[in-house]
Amino acid sequence: MEGSLKKELTLLNIFCIATGAMISSGLFILPGLAYAKAGPAVILSYIIAGFLVIPTLLSKAELTTAMPKAGGDYFYIMRGFGPLFGTIAGFSSWFSLSLKGAFALIGMGAYLSIITPLPLNVIAFWLCLFFVILNLIGVKEAGGFQVFLVLGLLAILLAYVFWGIKAVNISHFRPFFSGGVGSMFATASFVFISYGGLTKVAALAEETKNPGKNLPLGMILSIVVTSIFYALVIFVTIGVLNPDSLRVTLTPISDGAGAFGGDTFKIIVCVAAFLAFISTANAGIMTASRYPLGMSRDKLLPSGFQKIRSKFKTPYVSILFTGAFMVMAILFLRLELLVKVASSILIVLFIFANLTVILFRESKISSYRPKFYSPFYPYMQIFGILGGGFLLIEMGTFIVFLTMAFLLLGFTWYKVYAQRRATQDSALVRVLEKLVAKDRELISDNLLTELKDIVIQRDELIKDKFHKLIEQAKILDIKGVLETEAFFKHVSDILGKELSLKPQDLFGKFMQREKEFSTIIKKGLAIPHIVVEDRNISKILLVRAKAGIVFPRDEVVHIIFVLVGSAGERVLHLKILAAIAQIAQDPEFDKTWLEAGSKDELRNIVLLAERRRG
Repeated sequence: MEGSLKKELTLLNIFCIATGAMISSGLFILPGLAYAKAGPAVILSYIIAGFLVIPTLLSKAELTTAMPKAGGDYFYIMRGFGPLFGTIAGFSSWFSLSLKGAFALIGMGAYLSIITPLPLNVIAFWLCLFFVILNLIGVKEAGGFQVFLVLGLLAILLAYVFWGIKAVNISHFRPFFSGGVGSMFATASFVFISYGGLTKVAALAEETKNPGKNLPLGMILSIVVTSIFYALVIFVTIGVLNPDSLRVTLTPISDGAGAFGGDTFKIIVCVAAFLAFISTANAGIMTASRYPLGMSRDKLLPSGFQKIRSKFKTPYVSILFTGAFMVMAILFLRLELLVKVASSILIVLFIFANLTVILFRESKISSYRPKFYSPFYPYMQIFGILGGGFLLIEMGTFIVFLTMAFLLLGFTWYKVYAQRRATQDSALVRVLEKLVAKDRELISDNLLTELKDIVIQRDELIKDKFHKLIEQAKILDIKGVLETEAFFKHVSDILGKELSLKPQDLFGKFMQREKEFSTIIKKGLAIPHIVVEDRNISKILLVRAKAGIVFPRDEVVHIIFVLVGSAGERVLHLKILAAIAQIAQDPEFDKTWLEAGSKDELRNIVLLAERRRG
């Protein structure tokens, strides 16, 4: 059964999902492996990786507040670049996030070996089954469980830092660049997957309350808190552990806890590691499962993936499919290879996130209305693209080869299955259209309509009477200069046919109204409005005249809202005039109106404008 997803996630849920996805294997397993590569400079490797993720964080915040739909980065890459890149991005996102969840389950085995003899694959299987069931029950329950896990994890890590910092041996940090400066940057690309939680949280945009505020704020808070914890915990760990031991351990944090806190505190930190891995596995299933759902909606995957349980409002087929893949990954993939491939795919997706912001900004689509705009555009995005390219180079040719091979599989699926079915418009087509100055007939307005509907759903805009009138309104895009009389004759002919009224009567009323007082409310904008008798009429005509309509006293008008209302609709008539005046107060309104690329864009400018509704 198809249906909509429920908006259940709050700011705290978003923060905890992103934080739990980042503070797990990236902290409890990778520091030892990373230290072996970079030495004490691994602290800077984590900081560099976090710094390089900032442009993508800002880009993702912008894109997800503009398009808060299931599928996260897949959804906006699809709308930015079209079905081919959308297919590749969807598979890549799902694959990377599923591997991250599987990696968490593998990581639990290393810590479980400290306190229990149970086999890793048995524990991983039952935990995976538990999280599949939890996510089938509902996102609210899964999100609430995530809050409990992450807050408990942060509390234990705070105790680790405050207790352990007293036992730090500064000599362990000399020489600081023991692996060389180059290895520090190479290690930054290795640990980059530690920041993959930002990708995860974008996939839950459709299920987030007030996504325009909670998504960017939750992501920013998460990256700040996570970066601080990474730096402090790894600093303490290097300072309390013997360097030779740290290079070979897969349980660096619990080993550090044992070094200064004894066996009791070591067990407590093992509990923290369990909380971290559990939260990552939970977030992995919760978020990765939304990608097959989004791809199925766009006909890139079979329709079965978009089935939603009517009782719990969860995409149960996608959840079961993702859980099964995670179990397969646990059984057949090597740990370090798992990390590197997932990291490289993540970097590619981050590059595309920055490119997508540039595409949407440059396409000038009026329906693209994020609640959060990335600062320092486009320099921030260019920095993110170059930083991602640098990290990919540092991954090494073999890993890049494996990544390209996986992307080729996505391309093959598109050619074999999706190409015949997908018809998605894209921002890239619109940018190219501007560059080659082709007719607008080359593309559809599907993207405009979809983005408009997303904004209406996101902001819960009320479709009041004015909204419905604008949806039905005829739009004139007049190219040449017209005098007032010629303009009103043209308008009266159109409205006369639509309303079954005599055009000459309407023309007389328009001219008389203009003689009595000017309907120009500000420079360049007029609202000619008349009242007709004995009819239940409310009609709006939207007009753009780039060359201008010459009104009396030689005033040139470029934006005109023509309104016809009946005597019995005076209250509505006044409300419509007030709504138009409120919309026109936006300092960017005139520029946006004159630069719009199509009649549908003109309509959407009015439909999506901020105003009082009701």
